[in-house]
Amino acid sequence: MSHIQVLAAAKLSPLYTALIEKQHVLHDRLHETDPAAFERAAPQIRAVAASGDSRVGADLIARLPSLEIVAVMGVGYDGVDLEACRSRGIRVSNTPDVLNDDVADLAIALMLCAARQLPAADRYLRAGEWEAKGPMPLQRKMSGARLGIVGMGRIGKAIARRAAAFDMHIAYTARSAKADLPYRFVPDVTALAAEVDFLVLITPGGAGTKHLVNAEVLRALGKKGILVNVARGSVVDEAALIEALEQGVIGGAALDVFEDEPRVPARLKALPHVVLVPHVGSATTATRQAMADLAFANLQAHFAGRPLLTPVA
Repeated sequence: MSHIQVLAAAKLSPLYTALIEKQHVLHDRLHETDPAAFERAAPQIRAVAASGDSRVGADLIARLPSLEIVAVMGVGYDGVDLEACRSRGIRVSNTPDVLNDDVADLAIALMLCAARQLPAADRYLRAGEWEAKGPMPLQRKMSGARLGIVGMGRIGKAIARRAAAFDMHIAYTARSAKADLPYRFVPDVTALAAEVDFLVLITPGGAGTKHLVNAEVLRALGKKGILVNVARGSVVDEAALIEALEQGVIGGAALDVFEDEPRVPARLKALPHVVLVPHVGSATTATRQAMADLAFANLQAHFAGRPLLTPVA
């Protein structure tokens, strides 16, 4: 099983690349950095290693005649052309579950930061304004507030469990109601936004959810509503969000993901009541190691002729 040639589709975690390089030959983004070398190596490449943000489109897949598996280190795989993979019998795997806790923890942290304006409070103290001006303005209470969750998969359920400890009133929208859950199902995202204080997004990305949260949803969320996005940047119409924040259509936002990462619009960064973090949902050492281990285990399982641990296709 040694010396299998693997293409890194994007910049990968060193935790993942270290595992691959111990047993296989890794071509790091060769298709982007050295097209001539890529053309020479392409016929021998049997695997693509990807991150949750990688683009593995039909054009790249077509240039890899020996490709057998795309192993994604991440729960999201919307950048992988599943149809192109399925048409050639190429396997696809991801790394679900191992990052549920970290992403759910971050969602709660972002809600608290947005409600209590903790990053702004930190800046206020460091700038000497507490001493010069006195206490900061009063902020929002989160406990007991109304929470709407968009997407009720594994991470959505983990967020709900944590929110329940804050005595929040929880409702959700998803493709369908979940019979095993005690929370109220609202079939429409706009209707859900209209009746909550916090709207948390944890739905998959891709064409089916592109700009799901648009100007209409933001108007429904209203002047006191706070949007929290730990899903994908594509789920939110970012231009509409910036306009809504600038005009006071909604009360605030806390964002881990953006439409054109790592580029974040200057207008968004200029807003003082918005919490922005650089896509750190799963960014703890323990979780990233678990993700790397699982992504690599899927590669190893495939080349050993065993079933994938977490197959997507």
